[in-house]
Amino acid sequence: MYQRVGAAAYKPSLDNTYALLDQIGNPQNKFKSIHIAGTNGKGSSSHMIAAVLQYHGIKTGLYTSPHLKDFRERIKVNGEEVPEWFVIDFTQRIKPVIEQINPSFFEITVAMAFDWFAQAGCEWAVIEVGMGGRLDSTNVIHPQICLITQISYDHMEFLGSTLEAIAGEKAGIFKAGVPVVVSETQAATKEVFKNKARELGTEIYFADQLIGTHFPEWLPSHLATTISYQGKQTPVKLDLQGEYQLKNIKGVWLILELLKSEVSTLNLSKTVEALGKVIHLTGLKGRWQKLSDQPLTYCDTAHNEAGIKQVLDQIKRQQYEHLHMVWGMVKEKDLNHILPMLPRQATYYFTQPTIPRALPVKELFEKASEFTLNGTTYLSVNEAYNSARSKASPNDFIFIGGSTFVVAELSDL
Repeated sequence: MYQRVGAAAYKPSLDNTYALLDQIGNPQNKFKSIHIAGTNGKGSSSHMIAAVLQYHGIKTGLYTSPHLKDFRERIKVNGEEVPEWFVIDFTQRIKPVIEQINPSFFEITVAMAFDWFAQAGCEWAVIEVGMGGRLDSTNVIHPQICLITQISYDHMEFLGSTLEAIAGEKAGIFKAGVPVVVSETQAATKEVFKNKARELGTEIYFADQLIGTHFPEWLPSHLATTISYQGKQTPVKLDLQGEYQLKNIKGVWLILELLKSEVSTLNLSKTVEALGKVIHLTGLKGRWQKLSDQPLTYCDTAHNEAGIKQVLDQIKRQQYEHLHMVWGMVKEKDLNHILPMLPRQATYYFTQPTIPRALPVKELFEKASEFTLNGTTYLSVNEAYNSARSKASPNDFIFIGGSTFVVAELSDL
């Protein structure tokens, strides 16, 4: 399982996925799909699109990864997690194939998701890429439309050391004649995407060149903004609150506009309503999620350089007397780039998630000290969080993050 052990679990081929799907009747061909790749923003974007479709009465599958609390979070239909009985039944059914081809955890999970979406009668499914795109197990579908969210440095041991190389792997999900939306125009990746689209003869749209967001306002439970598209202004209130959602919503909005030719029932008022209740409709967790009001406490699963920068920008928007950071990471992250970004004036509660990939807290503490980030070490996330809560005053701010797996272990989530 890549999430737990890292590179040893990675299988750079689609052969096993095709073999698994062939054994169960190729369920990926029984529903329409939207394929979403990117470094940051693909999870939030996937949940927003799925929420809008299901709110219009369309039976919608949603496949995302990793999970935070329960494996079944990865596979949902209309916001409901795949039932336990199906997970057991599916695994028993394909056990002979598993023994024959030795697929990875992720390959099995993708096949399970597609089988459940077909059995549940999904009309549409929103499929989030796990890592990269070209060789990701999800890249066996032939979607109706593709979305590429923000590209940044992550998983460079697999995807390449430049943004251009990483973008090339993400562009591996492009299919001939299938339109592509790119949420954010980035100088280093724009030509990569344009060239790939040209090669395949497919339309490509850069959402931030066609759509604007204006007058952002952070309300207690929503992020309000006005979306402009083709001369029309539409006020929306997003229940996903991080400032980075202003980037994501542009790609999401354009996807929904382009889908109108496929889904004639989509209408503006229902779309706006659905975007205001994405968390309720889909059960999304861990994206700039509030845990407490006094002291004000948030967590976020951002875990790479660009994602963490966006979260730090969001922290700067808060009003507080002192900042407390509960922080842990996994081994392969570039500490020399990430740690200097963190605020020096904060008090740190360094910790580690209980997975083999976790960066040992002693190593994290020693490296952080080189960048004058001061704090104490804790062997569990909740011990670190409880210590922060005991030391913080009501007017302070607590943030928990650095890794998806740190957030996943919070008992308050």
